[in-house]
Amino acid sequence: MPYTGFDKDGFKAFAENDRPGPIQMLNLVKLRAEAQYDDGRKATGAEAYAAYGRESGPIFARLGGKIVWQGRMEQMLIGPDKAWDLCFIAEYPRVQAFVDMISDPDYRIAMAHRQAAVEDSRLIRMQPQDAGVNFGGAASEGSAL
Repeated sequence: MPYTGFDKDGFKAFAENDRPGPIQMLNLVKLRAEAQYDDGRKATGAEAYAAYGRESGPIFARLGGKIVWQGRMEQMLIGPDKAWDLCFIAEYPRVQAFVDMISDPDYRIAMAHRQAAVEDSRLIRMQPQDAGVNFGGAASEGSAL
């Protein structure tokens, strides 16, 4: 089953979990070969997603968002055999910044490009943690913990 958006209850729970501090959103995106616009215009999925980025980028930046990591998927080692075209982590200064972005009228217009472009996606909310902590919670060498 493909996922291209969140449901009302999921977004409500997201917005209500307004803990202090930044949030990071892991984005995994599979693009369509051909975008599927409601008005029938023609573009590739990559072209439509690029249009989404051009139109939503200024809103994302105005609200304090930034891309903190991006990479190219090479191989799925553990998990279903799924190839993602785009893999990145977006950071927002607080939950409300993401909520404000989703509510912005210009962002809602830009979302038409994302919906046309995306075949499947995952959006995972994460809380940033000190990178000086190793697996199992032990502090790594040089960590101030």
